[in-house]
Amino acid sequence: MVGPRGPAGEVSARAGIAADGGAWCTWRPESPDRNAIVYGPDGEALAEQTFRDGIDHVQTTRSGETWVGYFDEGVLGSNGWSHGGGAPPIGRSGLVRFSADLTGEWHYPDFARAARGNFLDCYALNVDGDTAWTCYYTDWPVVRIRDDGVTGWTNGISGAIALAVRGSRVALYGGYEPLRDRLVAGVLDDGRFRVTGEYRLVLPDGHEVPRQARVFGRGADLHLVTGDDWFRISLDDLPA
Repeated sequence: MVGPRGPAGEVSARAGIAADGGAWCTWRPESPDRNAIVYGPDGEALAEQTFRDGIDHVQTTRSGETWVGYFDEGVLGSNGWSHGGGAPPIGRSGLVRFSADLTGEWHYPDFARAARGNFLDCYALNVDGDTAWTCYYTDWPVVRIRDDGVTGWTNGISGAIALAVRGSRVALYGGYEPLRDRLVAGVLDDGRFRVTGEYRLVLPDGHEVPRQARVFGRGADLHLVTGDDWFRISLDDLPA
């Protein structure tokens, strides 16, 4: 599933499935759209809430919490959500954790934005156990949120839309043209992301990743969903 930007081989992928939700939500004085619903195993709706507008990433923990990353319109306001009128956008911090009953319980803090750059767009989100990782525009830091504490590493790889992580090892996928299929491996070392290898991600048949494919990270794995196919590649699959 990966071909190197150099003289190494390729790595195969495994299959699965995925789902995607609604990113848009209009604010109205009487009631905003409800775009977050929790269903039980019998299909019954257990909780319903508004996650607001501009949703880019949604991942849950084993304990039932939900992490939501917002793109710029969710941060700055749109569709009636406004800092100056209507209701302030709940995604104004860029990253929010909701409790099991869908109540907002943690927001990316101001001091972290001051230290790591303005959070205008959650490009990548990974939830591993109860720990969340993100990489965001404008300064592209690799950030870990664990026990509500925020730790960040500087990063020179811009435009990554997905990340995989295990310990200090990290892989970043994506970039601006012509690097949209770029996969960069590295380690978190001395306050920065240090690159150890750069590759090109391809499908198992060697074809390029379709532009409409959805790529996201979960723990040490990157998942790629395109059409009816779901591929997975682990950090352990990358060439040394």
